[in-house]
Amino acid sequence: MEIRVEQLTAGYAGHTAVDQVDLTVPSGQVVAIVGPNGCGKSTLLRSMARLHQPRTGTVFVGDADVWKLRQRDAAHRIALLPQAPQAPEAVTVAGLVRYGRHPHQGLFRQWSNQDEEAVTRALEATGTAALAGRRLDQLSGGQRQRCWLAMALAQETPVVLLDEPTSALDIGHAVEVLDLVREVAAEGRTIVMVVHDLAAAARYADTLVAMRDG
Repeated sequence: MEIRVEQLTAGYAGHTAVDQVDLTVPSGQVVAIVGPNGCGKSTLLRSMARLHQPRTGTVFVGDADVWKLRQRDAAHRIALLPQAPQAPEAVTVAGLVRYGRHPHQGLFRQWSNQDEEAVTRALEATGTAALAGRRLDQLSGGQRQRCWLAMALAQETPVVLLDEPTSALDIGHAVEVLDLVREVAAEGRTIVMVVHDLAAAARYADTLVAMRDG
């Protein structure tokens, strides 16, 4: 599904972090956003995911303005994996991935076979099924990052936003994660990711977007 940003401006406490940004990402494409620290990359992702209210502008996923959707409905369209996410203490891999199904739960919609199947698909897609019973804090950095990505995939959204998915990983583990990102896009999902490594961004993305001072 296409995601489109039109004239988006956002910031914090009088500081403009993102200034009149226009961006269109076609369905099934991988876009890498690059730029120096503090240039607004994470603010842009959070605004796209309906987690940070922009001052002006719109974000469309398909034909829907995400800021006119309910939070739960927006979470059915967009998943965001933030930089350095925090997990509950002693959570297992399977337990973490199940959090990805939270937007699909509700007063009249309890855990179902459909949810369990979504978790299984995400574990298998990320090569983490064998780790399902392990505690997240007992895994290597590369393994943990694949588990976090599995959680985002379990949300089963057409658009996935990744804020520095290879941060703090060595080269080998970073390559594993980025290979997985390409596989996810090949299945038809749209990916927007923040990446610091320009060489990796050029290799794995269909399009590079450079930001500087918003």
